[in-house]
Amino acid sequence: MRIKAEREHVARLIGSDGKRLAHEVADVAGHPISDDKAEAIDKRCGQIYDGLNTDPQPTSGAHDLLVALTASDLPWAVATSSRAEQVGTSVDALQLSQKPRIIDGSHVEHAKPAPDLLLLAAQQLDLPASACWYIGDSTWDMQAATAARMVAVAVAYGAVSGETLVRAGANVVTSLPELQADLQRRGLLR
Repeated sequence: MRIKAEREHVARLIGSDGKRLAHEVADVAGHPISDDKAEAIDKRCGQIYDGLNTDPQPTSGAHDLLVALTASDLPWAVATSSRAEQVGTSVDALQLSQKPRIIDGSHVEHAKPAPDLLLLAAQQLDLPASACWYIGDSTWDMQAATAARMVAVAVAYGAVSGETLVRAGANVVTSLPELQADLQRRGLLR
C-alpha cells in the first residue's frame, strides 16, 4: 500500500523518530497503521536513506566545532532520533579523530519531542540535564530540550525557519561557526 504524504507535513515532522512520522503520515492520509507496520516502514526508510546517503557533506563549521569540543573539557555526544546505523555514514563524513558517543532513538521508549533521549544523553555524560546545551535544527529538537530543561540552541539550516524555532523555545544562532565563537567568548572553548 502506498500512502501519499504532503511535503510540508513531512517537513514539520523532521527530527521526530521514523515510527512517529510513519504513524502521523498514515493517520493524516486516513490509513492508520500498527506499531509493527510503523517499525517496518521506519526500518525500510533507513535502508533507502543509507542507499542515498553515499556522499554526505558536513554542515559548515561542524568539524571545527566538534574538534574544539573534543579538545575542551566539555563532554559531548550525538543524540539522535535516527537509528545509530543510519547516522554512521554522516558521522564518518565529519572526519573526526575518534568516533563520538551516539545515543539513538532505539535506547529510549519515547522519542523526541519527549525528553527521554536527551535525558539519557545527559546521564551518559554524567551531567545534570540543566547543565547541558542541546543543539539541533528542528522543532522536535527544541521541544525535547525544553522538556529536558536543557538550554535549547537551534541552528536554522534545516527545514524549519528560525522564527518557528524561537516559538519552539530555542535560542537561535545562524551558523555553527557563530556558536563556536560564542562558546569561545564565554571561555568554554579555546
